Amino acid sequence: MAEEEGFKLKQFAEEHGIELRAQKDILKEATNSIAKKYNYNKEEIKEHFDSLIFETEKEAYRIYLEAEQEYGGKVFDALVEHLIATKQLEELSDVGSILSEYFHPLDRFFLSLKQSRTTRAGKTFEGITKNLFKVLEYPHEDQVKLAGGSIPDFLMPSAGHYNNNAPDCIIFTSKRTLRERWRQVVTEGTRGLGFYLATLDEQIPRTQLSQMLEHRIYVVVPEQIRKEKYEGIVNVISFKKFFNDYLDPAVTRWKNNGII
Repeated sequence: MAEEEGFKLKQFAEEHGIELRAQKDILKEATNSIAKKYNYNKEEIKEHFDSLIFETEKEAYRIYLEAEQEYGGKVFDALVEHLIATKQLEELSDVGSILSEYFHPLDRFFLSLKQSRTTRAGKTFEGITKNLFKVLEYPHEDQVKLAGGSIPDFLMPSAGHYNNNAPDCIIFTSKRTLRERWRQVVTEGTRGLGFYLATLDEQIPRTQLSQMLEHRIYVVVPEQIRKEKYEGIVNVISFKKFFNDYLDPAVTRWKNNGII
């Protein structure tokens, strides 16, 4: 019996060289697709950043579903070939009993796909944000480990300037949902000019937003979410406002002072 033997369909797929398409490849294709569609210059990307995030994420999800379906088809083809080769499946009438025997391995396989889909959704948003920021060529260092263990996506303009003059720096990171994660960056955030958390989270409690404000933490969301869910909350801003009112003025100051 498949269950008694501890048969794992995902492991079976890996042993047959079948893998789900890499997240970075899907994200790259989605980003390139949207970039080609609009062909925006840097200023236009900033102007439309809020909508670009939504559209690129939607495109990435579409590509992922296609990849997932292709992956599943290859896995099931390999499984059928295995069942025929091992003579577990000889007649069409055997299909029902075979599926029953492999019910638990199949159940675990589909659960794994669902969990992967959820994990990838979060990484997709983070990846899109990082890619668009890099296209804009703002001065930054990424994945710098700060005191306390926090590793933000971007430290601007540099780790060196942060060490010399932390209050003049901007710390930026992105998480599709926040929950309690913002608390991990409070210590580091209070040392910088401001800590900016980009998210698509539409359910951040007002009490948490007030606590974030006390620590100079701004939440950056697409304009559509800001209007619908956080209108009037001073530390929830759109990407466009972040660029125009916070990051671009800082870049001007850094240039004037010879930092960059």
